[in-house]
Amino acid sequence: MLKKWPFILMTLTMVFALAACGSANNAAPQGDAATGTDNKAATELTGNILAVGSTALQPLVEQAGQKFMAVDKYKGIAVQVQGGGSGTGLTQVSGGQADIGNSDVFAKEKLESGADELVDHQVAVVAMSAVANPKVGVTDLKKDQLVQIFTGKITNWKQVGGADQKIVIVNRPSSSGTRATFEKYALGQKTEDLPGSIQEDSSGTVKKLIAETPGAIGYLALSYIDNTVTTLKYDGVEANVENVEQGKYPVWAYEHMYTKGEPKEHVKAFLDYILSDEIQKSDVVDLGYIPVSGMQVKRDADGNITK
Repeated sequence: MLKKWPFILMTLTMVFALAACGSANNAAPQGDAATGTDNKAATELTGNILAVGSTALQPLVEQAGQKFMAVDKYKGIAVQVQGGGSGTGLTQVSGGQADIGNSDVFAKEKLESGADELVDHQVAVVAMSAVANPKVGVTDLKKDQLVQIFTGKITNWKQVGGADQKIVIVNRPSSSGTRATFEKYALGQKTEDLPGSIQEDSSGTVKKLIAETPGAIGYLALSYIDNTVTTLKYDGVEANVENVEQGKYPVWAYEHMYTKGEPKEHVKAFLDYILSDEIQKSDVVDLGYIPVSGMQVKRDADGNITK
């Protein structure tokens, strides 16, 4: 019996060793699976994104946001888009109330302070045009005529070759980037709100009012224009993609999506998605915007054009 003890001890040692190995092996797949799941959870982006501001840019951000949230790897991210105008967007992103401030103008054109803290993400170009009620009988206005209309010196369409119809101005509030762009590049000056003019914050509402109000004139981003209103040429030049890209038509602006500092990872994923070919070559074009990559001219915050 004593002679068998070494053999028994050796056998027991091997049994325990095999059991330990078996436990380790059994645990390994669970550990790998758990690790895989944990890694996936760690890399899967989650969070909320609030983008506020320009109503001219709003259709693109809303449509891109819906497509973005439908992508499997981004389903943990919720995108909410609100209008309010460029000034509102810039103020809210600067103050930390929004993750993204959508703007038709450079931040330093609107903000008295805090613009240096914002990071500019230019996602498209938008052209803007004066538009009128289809019954005014005018399809082209010179710059000087536009200035006189929006400063109250011309008050009837017959003064510019149209119908004998009182002019009704549909304007945007001072916070609007669309208004800032139109005044800067179409009129060349800021204007006061005239008595009897209508002021609306939403581009969609502006279009509806112009279409339904006799004698109405206003201005819209091309992304909003349809056959319910008449698009007015500017000094004989039509507001279209080719003319904007070549620098022939001056009333255009970059569409900016500002973040306060570098964006968080889930916000950056959304911005990268908007700048991807999937959006730039389809949604941007289909909605009436112009990809930045197609521009043959560049414009800085002071309005200087370079090729």
